[in-house]
Amino acid sequence: MSIMPDTWIRTMAQDHAMIEPFVERQKRDGVISYGLSSYGYDARVADEFKIFTDVDNALVDPKNFQTESFVTRKGSTCIIPPNSFALARTVEYFRIPRDTLVICLGKSTYARCGIIVNVTPLEPEWEGQVTIEISNTTPLPARIYANEGICQFLFFQGASPCETSYADRAGKYMHQQGVAGPRL
Repeated sequence: MSIMPDTWIRTMAQDHAMIEPFVERQKRDGVISYGLSSYGYDARVADEFKIFTDVDNALVDPKNFQTESFVTRKGSTCIIPPNSFALARTVEYFRIPRDTLVICLGKSTYARCGIIVNVTPLEPEWEGQVTIEISNTTPLPARIYANEGICQFLFFQGASPCETSYADRAGKYMHQQGVAGPRL
């Protein structure tokens, strides 16, 4: 399995709509960088956030998640309370090729502030806007900037296409748009 370079990512984005909208060069003047990098793509966080709250003293249960555990906010920034998290989504819509697995890592600018980004792998033939989990590990409120870089996606191409893809399994997060909460 090889990590794919900028030339491959550009071709797949432009000729096969793997990333839409696609930013061909990294943008960084006065913003947290986003766009194509040497061996990855830095995605932007959209202006739609679901912030975890304990207003109703709910229990977090992945098999029976209570949507009232989130407060929805839309705006140019999002404040995540201390020791809490928010769900957001990428601006970009991804279409992953059948022979490719995508891993996501957080941006160093946020990581150095105690803000951790988690995204599970994008499996072969998955498509949609990516839901991003953003954790504020600090004892202070943390600001997230919409329409700026939040994470980097790394593309790994297998030696051959997989036998069964995410689309073949009719995965529960296929074609997601907007911020998707946990599903069973």
